[in-house]
Amino acid sequence: MSTGSLLAADLVVAVLAAAGWLGAGAASAARRRPVALGLAAFALLATVARAITITALARAGWWFAAEKVLVAAPLSLAALVVSGAGLLRARRDLRSVAVPLLFAGYAESAALLVTVLHGYPASAGVGLLAVSGVVAATAVSWRLLGPRPSRAVSRAVVALAAVALVAGVGLAVAPAAAPAGQHTHEYRAAPTVGEPTRRFTLTAGTATVGVSGREVAAWAFNGQVPGPELTAAVGDVIEVTLRNRDIGRGVTLHWHGYDVPNDQDGVPGVTQPAVLPGQEFVYRFRADQAGTYWYHTHAVSDVGVRMGLYGVLVVRPAPATGVDVTVPVHTLAGVPLPVPRVEPVPPGVPVRLRLVNTDSTTHRYALAGTPFRVAAIDGSDLRGPTPLVETAVLIPAGGRYDLVFEAPAGPVGLFVDGRVVYSTGPVAAATGGWPVLDPLSYGAGAPVPWSRFDRRFTLVLDRGLDLHGLLPRYAHTVNGAADPDIPPQVVRLGDTVRFTIVNRSLVVHPWHLHGHHVLVLSRNGRPASGSPLWLDSFDVRPGDVWEVAFSADNPGVWANHCHNLPHADAGMMLHLTYSSI
Repeated sequence: MSTGSLLAADLVVAVLAAAGWLGAGAASAARRRPVALGLAAFALLATVARAITITALARAGWWFAAEKVLVAAPLSLAALVVSGAGLLRARRDLRSVAVPLLFAGYAESAALLVTVLHGYPASAGVGLLAVSGVVAATAVSWRLLGPRPSRAVSRAVVALAAVALVAGVGLAVAPAAAPAGQHTHEYRAAPTVGEPTRRFTLTAGTATVGVSGREVAAWAFNGQVPGPELTAAVGDVIEVTLRNRDIGRGVTLHWHGYDVPNDQDGVPGVTQPAVLPGQEFVYRFRADQAGTYWYHTHAVSDVGVRMGLYGVLVVRPAPATGVDVTVPVHTLAGVPLPVPRVEPVPPGVPVRLRLVNTDSTTHRYALAGTPFRVAAIDGSDLRGPTPLVETAVLIPAGGRYDLVFEAPAGPVGLFVDGRVVYSTGPVAAATGGWPVLDPLSYGAGAPVPWSRFDRRFTLVLDRGLDLHGLLPRYAHTVNGAADPDIPPQVVRLGDTVRFTIVNRSLVVHPWHLHGHHVLVLSRNGRPASGSPLWLDSFDVRPGDVWEVAFSADNPGVWANHCHNLPHADAGMMLHLTYSSI
């Protein structure tokens, strides 16, 4: 069983254990002996099952089991001891054991809430809050269902709950020290890179676009979705003038996967202010990185990108030969893009398909009708790619794959999630059962270029209740905190940096570091064995542990976030900061 499956199983058995104990307590109070005994036996089994899942998760990594071992396990043990003692004492009148059974239910419920509402990391404050809740709920049940306690016992219970509550709240909300190295919102002028040789103008505005016979309200660059394809050759100087006609929440341009200088990165509040209606901003950078990239707004990006503010950027090392096709996949108002197209290609002509996933979720791509090679991922060429046949590829949110092949005599079709989006003629294929390529073992391997690491950071991705804003929110968190309260990762120019990225949540997080490509070292303890994988977007699935590294060679303050953009908006965003000290 995978770690992700264990996380889901642990959550299910925790719910069953809590429900079983609470149901047994209620049945006992109602003097329904068979039901109470049956539910108590069921709850006991679920509690034992949870002990097994917690043990397995602890073996997978402390990140997955910290609060379960330190909070849930003691509460579960207390539940077993108290309920077991009560059941052994109860002979004929099960009503006398209602409170012990309910205590067990409250204990299991508190343990479950700690995982769901707090998660990682475990803290003494949250543990004390859980204890206070269990004691308070048990005291109320005792007063309603049990023998009337003495005044001394009542006072002791109230005092215990109060102490646990006050101490827990104090520890849970105590302010942390201000993180060092926060950005100061001071924006620098664009660097001098020479006179532009490729000039573009992009005007952002609301628009109505036709998609598959429907009129769809969109936000668009130059009135079209996707925006104009920007192309350049290596050595060009690109200049893009961004104008905002009427997007009230502002726009910027982020060059996804293209490692521009920091002040050209397009992150509002970090590298520039958002471009408001009637304003413009000029981006200028050198085209020195051949490959497939894309651009999108980073102002209110979860809404802006979904509404259509995106386009493709292609930098070629030389003029294209053969057929060179970009396929940016997107979902606009529930309608999948691009619209299917058929373009006949003569046999023997080289074809390059540049696949771009501009959505916030993973898409499955399958090329039918010909062998092909994956020539590049995220703009970086692969070493020694081998031919593939009837093999699908999964591209994470923000990711790009370049597929190359020589056109055969018969038709070729590109399927995305089972739908044909590009073909050279009529084609039909059942691609759903094809195996999926693992890029970590594809191509020819090479040694890791570093023998040591100057900085190491661990990012544990989770969900939790964020109480630092005006209103509480159920946030996507990193190391237990949500943006803007996540401390930055501070590096120095020239450092070799190693990230450990752990997903203990139940959803996929496509991770994206701005301004750098990271080299994949391992996934779930298995070293990468194929071509060196230099990525800027990669899926961290539930239970995954990725080890990646990079050279700190692009100074500035860089966003580092989940590229499921609603997740980033809900807190899963932090910053990598270069220190001059």
